[in-house]
Amino acid sequence: MIDWHSHVLPKMDDGSRSIEESLKLINMQHRQGVDKIIATPHFYANDESVNSFLERRQASFELLEPNLAPNAPQIILGAEVKYYHGISKMENLKALRAQDSEILLLEMPFSRWTEYMLREITEMSLMGNVKLVLAHIERYLSLQSREVMEKVYSGEIFTQVNASFFANLSTRRKAVAMLRQGKIHFVGSDCHNTTSRPPRLDSAFAVIERKLGPRFLTQMDEYGQSMLV
Repeated sequence: MIDWHSHVLPKMDDGSRSIEESLKLINMQHRQGVDKIIATPHFYANDESVNSFLERRQASFELLEPNLAPNAPQIILGAEVKYYHGISKMENLKALRAQDSEILLLEMPFSRWTEYMLREITEMSLMGNVKLVLAHIERYLSLQSREVMEKVYSGEIFTQVNASFFANLSTRRKAVAMLRQGKIHFVGSDCHNTTSRPPRLDSAFAVIERKLGPRFLTQMDEYGQSMLV
């Protein structure tokens, strides 16, 4: 299985604070059945350039890599890119895709989305060699109208939800319904640490398997694996 959204790289953002913490998170993921982790540290265009971010990310990974166990999940370097007006015109945007893939994880504003935002993310989804994925889509649902979300679902835009959406009793039914309806494409842990924000993918996978069947879970994984080729 794949973790599509994580903050496991040490000292990159508000996620892992050390190599030791990163290794604990990765080991937890391994025990939960994860074989690929997309490391998606926050990228804020107002704070640094793409090149600076990529250099920091590579340095962080090179600190971590020698300490990984032989059977550790594969770490795929990506980013959680914060949306801003005009982002579709950003130079080197494609360099922030998950390594060796077309996946670009985008964090939208926690506000009502405007028609301009919808047009822009639609434009981004139609770029060549980009598969646009909206991060933790469940956080925005209560802020948007049904019409706005239907525009998102009907386009070439992919969605990711956090494992907690399935793990929490209060949102589990909605999560399963959205997955069944094809409104969710990927599940990520969005893990930041081993205490307040640990990976909970095992709980999410268990709910999906129980509610939709083991074949559904297998097909979901096969689809995700094909997207990373």
